[in-house]
Amino acid sequence: MSYFEQVSEATGFLQKMAELKEPPDVAVVLGSGLGDFASGLQGSRKILYKDIPHWPDSGVIGHEGALVIGRTADRRVAALAGRAHFYEGYDLRTVTFATRAIGMLGVKTIILTNAAGGINTSFSQGALMVIDDHINLLGSNPLAGPNDDRFGTRFPDMTTVYSARLRHLADEAGGALGMTLPHGVYVGLQGPSYETPAEIRYLRTIGADAVGMSTVPEAIVARHMGLEVLGISCISNMAAGVLPQPLNHEEVLATTRRVRGQFIALLEGIIGRI
Repeated sequence: MSYFEQVSEATGFLQKMAELKEPPDVAVVLGSGLGDFASGLQGSRKILYKDIPHWPDSGVIGHEGALVIGRTADRRVAALAGRAHFYEGYDLRTVTFATRAIGMLGVKTIILTNAAGGINTSFSQGALMVIDDHINLLGSNPLAGPNDDRFGTRFPDMTTVYSARLRHLADEAGGALGMTLPHGVYVGLQGPSYETPAEIRYLRTIGADAVGMSTVPEAIVARHMGLEVLGISCISNMAAGVLPQPLNHEEVLATTRRVRGQFIALLEGIIGRI
């Protein structure tokens, strides 16, 4: 079975299980510790990743591993509570399988969220950063290999990966909540080890404001399929060398738990404006 046929099978399964008569208005990919948004959707149906044909599961703490389809802010939403990562041993076509299926469902807008390390020293822990652009340092690209024109063109333009319209809506939604959202450049690395202080100094030098181990492959594939993309990073910890303390995943989850109310309110505000 070809990759396109696998994505088609997964899409057909979702349409049947969720009884979709029309596609969701927006999809939201929820990063580490940010999955509470999915549980608040109204009239929701939950489908575990392990039950969806060919869909990769996520074995990372803080990722539930479920697709939840429901409503919020009078919009139909597909919320992906967790994602597969390159560092788990998946290839990038598998990492982006969910993005392909969401696009094939007919979703036109996707919000990619993550927990990230703060490189920009003006950021505070718990800040919600709007991604203006990214740097791909994963060492590979999800579009490498034969191109299937049914997904998108061989050489997709990446001049504006993250929609200016959606970034403006994020600022509007943040302003309505009394939040001034920082903007910045997100750099994607493979992981799973955190970066060294020397690597963080290098990343700051080349223009990165936040660093993480996801999002970039999904954004590339979403643009390949013509989806409009918004990216939001929760600055869950300051990157190596910024503060005199070691890094750990428990700190990431503690920070995302602390800001989950703001995060959910911001997402609802953005979605209501789409």
